[in-house]
Amino acid sequence: MASLTTVPLQRGLPGGSLLALVVTFLGVWVFYAVTLHLAATFFIGEVRSQRAAYAGVVPAIVSLLLQRYGVASVGIVSPGLGVGIVVVATVLADAAAIARVYDLPRRATVALTLLHLAFATALGIALANLFGML
Repeated sequence: MASLTTVPLQRGLPGGSLLALVVTFLGVWVFYAVTLHLAATFFIGEVRSQRAAYAGVVPAIVSLLLQRYGVASVGIVSPGLGVGIVVVATVLADAAAIARVYDLPRRATVALTLLHLAFATALGIALANLFGML
């Protein structure tokens, strides 16, 4: 019986198997959901964690799709500008998901989105330092 590393789980995606893509998506989704729940608890107060799970899927999908198939892969813009476009699109998608799931007014949505960005940045930097990626 062949090991999992020798059997391709998905053809047509160079450098990534289906298992790797699913695990990456789940990890990013959980990261966004946890940081959004922390930000919402800090900003709103007592909230159900399911709302963060519902809203966290949107920025996870947008960020992963844009990183994989977005502006950087086209080669039209520089990698630095591509990263900026991915960040802006992810934050806008996050704001739309927060507005829909939490049913907040526009100003509160902007505040919670920026707070979520701050929590995700702080936790992301901490985890990257912990695992030696920075």
